[in-house]
Amino acid sequence: MSRDHSHGSALRAGSRYKGRLVWVFGLVVVFMVVEVVAGILTNSLALISDAGHMATDALGLGMALAAIVAADNAGSDGQRTYGLYRLEILAALANAVLLFAVAGYVLYEAVRRFQDPPEVLFGPMLVVAVLGLVVNIVGWWLLRKGAEESINVEGAYLEVIADLIGSVGVIAAALVIRFTGWPYADPLFGAAIGLFILPRAWRLGRKAVRILVQAAPKGLEVSELLARLTEIEGVKDVHDLHVWTLTSDMDVASVHLMTTPEGDAHLVLDRARDLLRDEYGIAHATLQVEPESHIGCAELAW
Repeated sequence: MSRDHSHGSALRAGSRYKGRLVWVFGLVVVFMVVEVVAGILTNSLALISDAGHMATDALGLGMALAAIVAADNAGSDGQRTYGLYRLEILAALANAVLLFAVAGYVLYEAVRRFQDPPEVLFGPMLVVAVLGLVVNIVGWWLLRKGAEESINVEGAYLEVIADLIGSVGVIAAALVIRFTGWPYADPLFGAAIGLFILPRAWRLGRKAVRILVQAAPKGLEVSELLARLTEIEGVKDVHDLHVWTLTSDMDVASVHLMTTPEGDAHLVLDRARDLLRDEYGIAHATLQVEPESHIGCAELAW
């Protein structure tokens, strides 16, 4: 019914940063092995906690990459009409769960070590922590832009940020041990890393759940959109309006527009489409235009 009737789509946000995710994944996996070995040899909880978090980084980044690849290659087979785009959101939620698990382990281990702090080899601990800081700064730089556009990339980005702060904490703990000999510095900074992770995991998990329950995109007032659609010339009533997020950078909508007897259905459709796309960023919308004389659409019970 509308002119310029195209359903093409731009490259998704997650796909645009796939190459950078691959680079960060490789760096994290290599350094994770270094940190695990060094953490065991130096007996440092701060370093072990950072190594454990890097292990979840590797897993989280791997899931993020797998979700992007699957979503890009799956397409629609007739049954999955939206493809596998939601895998990216599931990966982000899994990332949040992993972050919670690591934070819980670190806090538990910190409490145990406060009771009986072991001897820590600050020299190797400091060297590995500085190298880890460099790796995480590179990862931060590669993913910071993508984190603004994709919740999946944001999950990987938060993992790297938490690791970056963790490396700073390990460096600080090593320096305190070196110059004061205070044995509680290591579990103290280890616990601080765990506490730093928790609110970021909560925020990421909450955003993923909001998308999975198909709530309206954050910042979009459904009542305002309803009023704007009703104001379109030739529209008598608007009902069955639904707005939700499919995956990062992909908001979608569906709505019924009832027209007046003199209303131009073509004009109503075009103006509603333009309103959703230009002012609300919703490029994919299913719009049903129906005449005022039509009956039956209000019979749904949900």
